[in-house]
Amino acid sequence: MKRSTLLLFALLPILVAASQPARAHCEVPCGIYGDQMRFQAMLEDQSTIAKATAQIGELAGKDDAQAANQLARWVATKEDHATRIQHTIAQYFMTQRIKADDEKYVPKLTAAHAVLVEAMKCKQVANVEQADALRGAILAFYEAYEGKKPQLHEGG
Repeated sequence: MKRSTLLLFALLPILVAASQPARAHCEVPCGIYGDQMRFQAMLEDQSTIAKATAQIGELAGKDDAQAANQLARWVATKEDHATRIQHTIAQYFMTQRIKADDEKYVPKLTAAHAVLVEAMKCKQVANVEQADALRGAILAFYEAYEGKKPQLHEGG
């Protein structure tokens, strides 16, 4: 076998691994990721969902290729950001941070579930009220999780 072929086979696993999308968290207890940043990221995702929903409303019914292209992109963006929120709740909070022996386990889990449901509903509809309901669920989860009113920096 040629040296270049051997090199290709040696590098193939590395190339395949490098081509995989990066995850928000590796599920290794590294201590790098912080709760506040996760809440801020979810609120940023929610803001994107709200903007995408408004743009979908503006573009709906327009009869040109550019509007159809933009409409499809805004729908995909809305879906992606709702999925990000669901991933953060499931993969970060529910599997790593909310502990079954915590005395506030049920309120935290209930509030986390509400965020999952509201994010799902944002995928199903295109109205700003639903995006607002998602924001409310994220803030309610923060309060259940932290035991205090949110004091988060929300970009604008």
